[in-house]
Amino acid sequence: MKLEGTTVAMVTPFTSDDKVDEEGMRENMNYLLERGVNGLLAAGTTGESATITHQEQKKMMEILVDEVKGKAAAVAGAGSNSSKEALDLVKYAEDVGADYALVITPYYNKPQQHGLYEHYKMLSDSVNIPIIVYNVPSRTGTDIDVETIGRVAQLDNIVAIKEANPDLDKVSQTIQKIKQLDLEDDFLVLSGNDNLTLPMISQGCMGVISVVGNVDPARMSEMVETAMEGDFRRAQELHYELYDLMKVLFVESNPVPAKEALNMMGRPSGHVRMPLAPLKEESQEKLRKVLLDLQLI
Repeated sequence: MKLEGTTVAMVTPFTSDDKVDEEGMRENMNYLLERGVNGLLAAGTTGESATITHQEQKKMMEILVDEVKGKAAAVAGAGSNSSKEALDLVKYAEDVGADYALVITPYYNKPQQHGLYEHYKMLSDSVNIPIIVYNVPSRTGTDIDVETIGRVAQLDNIVAIKEANPDLDKVSQTIQKIKQLDLEDDFLVLSGNDNLTLPMISQGCMGVISVVGNVDPARMSEMVETAMEGDFRRAQELHYELYDLMKVLFVESNPVPAKEALNMMGRPSGHVRMPLAPLKEESQEKLRKVLLDLQLI
């Protein structure tokens, strides 16, 4: 399945007794697929990968593949700050039939640039599943630089980067590097920030891995699709329709606002796992106003 367009970084719904809500997860997947998204990501950062167990993560990969069944790209969150653990998760994603594995740059231990390259090289050499690099320095403490992205992009099974560094000049540098390496057909740059997706597409990005898509998948998908078709007037209209939602979903740590939005909408979500805490009351009011304005509740 093609990776271009809108892939939703799904929340992980939990039951009242803190189990993964498997039925709710399937319900959410079908809700998103019916509204035109191009891909689904399970067990990413928005899916609380930091506090789900590897056993839960692997079960979620199985549910993802079973429910998507070729209707969209099935992307499995499979990263870790341990290369050995990341390899185990990537191999499992491959074994269950996911289309792609999303692998975050290792967090906390702050590997050097050549360490990042060796991490992805080891994964690429060990599996056949296409791998998406996920760069989110605000969470990991490490920013994969343009030269390293260029080196990693030349590895056989590395096919894309989800870029969540908000530096738009770096996006231009990255795409220029990919062009210089003649890898435009083999390596995609995807937005990792909903509010920067429109300008990033204008620079040459081929879509987004989106948090907003959990809450308003139809409008987010249309914005990305129209932008990629070159209709920037319509895409701009949709960007500003969604802009307050893009901002309020990060008023507190992701995915706290997104999960509360789904709760307000009556969709499967539930609580966030500690150390995340429920959305503060003043933030709830801001979120509720945006959802009402968009006629989502």
